[in-house]
Amino acid sequence: MKTNNGRLIVFSAPSGCGKGTMLAEILKNEDYCVSVSATTRQPREGETDGVNYYFLSKGDFLQKVADSEFLEYAEYCDNYYGTLISEVDGKLSEGKNVILEIEVQGAMKIREKRPDAVFVFIAPPSISELRRRLRKRGTETEEVIEKRVSQAAGELSYAEKYDYVIVNDDLDDAVSDFFAVMRAEKLRTKYSENTINEVLKNA
Repeated sequence: MKTNNGRLIVFSAPSGCGKGTMLAEILKNEDYCVSVSATTRQPREGETDGVNYYFLSKGDFLQKVADSEFLEYAEYCDNYYGTLISEVDGKLSEGKNVILEIEVQGAMKIREKRPDAVFVFIAPPSISELRRRLRKRGTETEEVIEKRVSQAAGELSYAEKYDYVIVNDDLDDAVSDFFAVMRAEKLRTKYSENTINEVLKNA
């Protein structure tokens, strides 16, 4: 059934695939927004509660876990991070397409709870190109780069579990492919009841 709600989009990519750059371009379209995550870590300078993250105490976070208020959550470096159901559903009800920028394990958890979401995986054109991009940053040692490349290879094995795979070779082409995916999603039969009814009205 077609609704006025937006679509939930799960967006994953290995480090170095240009995911952040792609999102910056996508978010220029006001129909799209990124879900704000909750965390127990302390705010960094310049960060604002409700904009960068929802900053919660560990007790409050774990209470929300107990109350099943998260789509998914995980612990990293002694801090918790999670996606609030209320945050996602609130924006969807406003007609926004909500993008969850999330790693593959979290995406698989969401797949179980929200199979209606659109799952998009961003891949590099090749592992050698990924390695070149990571080196070009100039911010990490060769050892760290190789660790990231190895991790990326592992994450790529999850790509087949996503609905769509977009290769980010050229930024403009990759962003265009993303919007093509979303146009195709709008044409799915299960969202077209109102369209068919409009056609039949004029029979």
